Amino acid sequence: MVRGTSPLYPIEPWSVRETSFDPATCRRSESVFALGNGYLGIRGAFEEGLDPAVGASVRGTYLNGFHETGEIRYPEDAYGLARKSQTLLNVTDALGLELFVDGERFALTVGELESYQRVLDLRTGILTRELVWRAPGGRRVHIVMERLVSLARTHVAALRYRVTPLDADADLELRSSVDGRVENAVDEHDPRSGGELGGRVLVSVGSERRGTLLTIEQRAPHSGLQLACSADHRLAGGTAAEAGGRVEDDRVLLAWPVRAGAGETVVLEKVVAYVDGRHAPVDELATRSRAEAEAALAAGFARLADEHGRELEAFWERCDVEIEGDDAVQQSLRFGALHLLQGTSRDGSASIAAKGLSGPGYEGHLFWDAEVYVLPFFLYTWPAVARAMLEHRIRGLDAARRRAAELSHRGALYPWRTIDGDEASAYFPAGTAQLHIDADIAYAFERYLEASGDVDLLWQGGAAMLFETARFWLSRGSYAPRRGGRFCLHTVTGPDEYTALVDNNLYTNLMAQEHLRFAARVAERLAEEDPTRWEELRQGLELAAGEPAAWADAAERMELPFDRELGVHPQDDSFLDKVPWSAEALAPERRPLLLHYHPLDIYRHQVLKQADVVLALYLREDHFNRAEVRRDFEFYEPLTTHDSSLSPCVHGIVAARLGRLQQAAEFFARTARMDLDDVNGNVKDGVHTAAMGGSYLAVLAGFAGMRTRGGELSFVPRLPPGWRKLRFRLTFRGRRLELTIGREETSYRLLEGEPLTVRHRLEPLELRPGQTAVASNRRRLRAVLFDLDGVLTDTAEYHYQAWQALADRLGVPFDREVNEELRGVGRMDSLERILERGSLELSADDKARLADEKNRDYQRRIEGITPRDLLPGVPELLAEVRAAGLRTAVASASRNAPAVLQRLGIADAFDVVVDAGLVSRGKPDPEVFQRAAEALGVLDDDCVGVEDAEAGVAALRGAGMAAVGVGEPARLAAAHRVVPATAELDLKVLSGAFSAAAAADG
Repeated sequence: MVRGTSPLYPIEPWSVRETSFDPATCRRSESVFALGNGYLGIRGAFEEGLDPAVGASVRGTYLNGFHETGEIRYPEDAYGLARKSQTLLNVTDALGLELFVDGERFALTVGELESYQRVLDLRTGILTRELVWRAPGGRRVHIVMERLVSLARTHVAALRYRVTPLDADADLELRSSVDGRVENAVDEHDPRSGGELGGRVLVSVGSERRGTLLTIEQRAPHSGLQLACSADHRLAGGTAAEAGGRVEDDRVLLAWPVRAGAGETVVLEKVVAYVDGRHAPVDELATRSRAEAEAALAAGFARLADEHGRELEAFWERCDVEIEGDDAVQQSLRFGALHLLQGTSRDGSASIAAKGLSGPGYEGHLFWDAEVYVLPFFLYTWPAVARAMLEHRIRGLDAARRRAAELSHRGALYPWRTIDGDEASAYFPAGTAQLHIDADIAYAFERYLEASGDVDLLWQGGAAMLFETARFWLSRGSYAPRRGGRFCLHTVTGPDEYTALVDNNLYTNLMAQEHLRFAARVAERLAEEDPTRWEELRQGLELAAGEPAAWADAAERMELPFDRELGVHPQDDSFLDKVPWSAEALAPERRPLLLHYHPLDIYRHQVLKQADVVLALYLREDHFNRAEVRRDFEFYEPLTTHDSSLSPCVHGIVAARLGRLQQAAEFFARTARMDLDDVNGNVKDGVHTAAMGGSYLAVLAGFAGMRTRGGELSFVPRLPPGWRKLRFRLTFRGRRLELTIGREETSYRLLEGEPLTVRHRLEPLELRPGQTAVASNRRRLRAVLFDLDGVLTDTAEYHYQAWQALADRLGVPFDREVNEELRGVGRMDSLERILERGSLELSADDKARLADEKNRDYQRRIEGITPRDLLPGVPELLAEVRAAGLRTAVASASRNAPAVLQRLGIADAFDVVVDAGLVSRGKPDPEVFQRAAEALGVLDDDCVGVEDAEAGVAALRGAGMAAVGVGEPARLAAAHRVVPATAELDLKVLSGAFSAAAAADG
């Protein structure tokens, strides 16, 4: 559970259950209990409706991508602003069923509810409401209402309504309607909810009744989209008179009077079919919808439920994630997976909106959420759906080309928010300026090709999309002479919408860099694989011979700033200079900030709405070393409000990869329970599909530690506290795998496909069909990292002499006690500490000159070092470590480490040497050790380090490594083992420290 909250619905692994009726929470529950099939979505509103006087309801039925357009009106206009609004429409309401008992209309707010529950069965996808109602006149009836939106029949939904009089015979009347008097919801005070297009929009163009078959045709006046909705019915039980009805311009009604005995059940089945002009000619819509409804009615509710259930059974076989030890998370993951299935188009005609098909939030717009957060869920479970999502973007290429041209650029710029492919974001600082949308789509495409090997999609429009968007970066960016000719992207907005219109947003630049590299590689690949088709493609795009090389050049020269003083990557050129905000300004009652502060006030502060650099740490992990990931995360996480539902999952992934499992679990709970606990207070407008996809990513990329690079799968499993087991299946390169991750070990089973090599904790593991491979999750000693001075040799005296000579010349007090404080500290930091003891005021250039002077003096002094200067026991220890097959590295604060190792005659004993020249932060920052482990190809926690300095031990502990101290126990108390001198070091001591560290980590 999210800290400080209690569940809104009972925690059950395969259901979401509402146990009482509360009119104040109806809008929220309508989103939670929404059903859909990727084309058709129906909110969980009550069939009989809700009296507006007692509670708010948004009664919504949506067809994915069926929208109306309008004119965006700007009080102050400007060239190139988005001109056309787009709103997903609430379409014809066919949900209506009313019940009268002895003339009294059933409603939850009149009479008495003796029992009530509503259950969404996640396994079957059927929504059931069951209650006992006592009418004001005293008659009691038992009512069961079931609903599904068919996954087997794209255009069909079905209801089954069962009524049983309990105490005496009753005269019942059942009334069904197909109602075109639908309205769009709107909230003018919250930009996250519906937009400006409220009220009635659809115009009825025809209505008809043929016996029990009702039909309405409606049209959106401006977009021109047209639909037909038909409903057919079957009544059983009781003694029923012939159905009667009437046809109105905007509504068609049907009613049955029924006499039912006590205990006798009357059953009404209602099937509904929607067909719109994107799926059939306009003059055939009514015919097609009637045919779909009639066929569905002939099948009957039971068969429809069986068909629907088989589709879901196959879905869960592919997509279920099983967790032992956290029932709340288990429920949330299944709930989220079902909504992703319900909200995502599978034919490429649409994709998935930010709210899926569950509500009017964000006007039903498609954002980058689809590619970055949702597509990976399908990519690794149901690749055909991921392909369809990319096909939808390919279909929008012409609109993206028009948008780029409108902004005076070559290539293509995809819209920040859209339904029909045109830009619909009326606030360009947090809309059009988020140019990273192009790179996000390209990134998703790259991951798709890597996981599927589907080169055909490149020839089927994918390459054109990739190249045109790559062209956009070359047109939009520029080479800056004052930055050494680096390629810069000015006036952009990154993922963090609380920081807008900046230069060189790190995330944008990194993603654009990968986009350009990928496009250049694809061009080279296609030209080699099929020169004839490549030439046709090249000519069709008017692609000049030198363009791919220009993309690659821009990628290599991309501006990617790094602040050496802080050791972090600036979010953009100005972020580090901004003022942090006070805790009072960021108080919970002022969240989200966008509802309480003017954008200009937000933009001037050092505050984030959501993951930005941290998202880059996840998506572009290849760019960062481990120390940079740690420092960037530690810097940006406290500044992040997580006002966006997209944010907690990303922080959870990075926290898990850093081994901060409790913190990761807290972020994950917030993501996973986003909707069921209404964490952000806006589920009334629809569910958060990005958080649902992000929850899946947090499991795979976070706790399972999955990475994919170069066509290879890699896992570093780390279960959070409380979890006993994690099991999931995934698809990769035509193979299907099942992973079962326990606290001690992980089992890999190749269910389908050719043999595959994966990596477990960076070590290769061969998988063969039908066989189970088991690997330990426990840390394993694989490498030993050595400090140089005081561990391998004693150069401290030479350092002391060189510093003493410099201090004497400067007239600064210095002695051996001060020198002891410099152990493990880098050259410039040591100089600063020495200068603090005097009164000299020196420039940065002066300090650099003095540091070089000291270094030259030191180098002269160490020229006489020979193998005789190895500390006692070192040769024997190195031989023992190498004989055990362990990798070795030197991690030293001295830039002269390679030269010293050569003179000591032990340079060949080490696989890697990392010195101060390769790191940005010296000890006690863990960077030098983390860089060494990374260079060795081992995990940090598979290492033990040997240090003689307190700062060095702190650095080892900060890296999550086992630490052995050489020297005084009191000074080195933080080490896992301490020996008085190097002569006492052996493999047993190292292994003991490693075991102690592993035990401490649990």
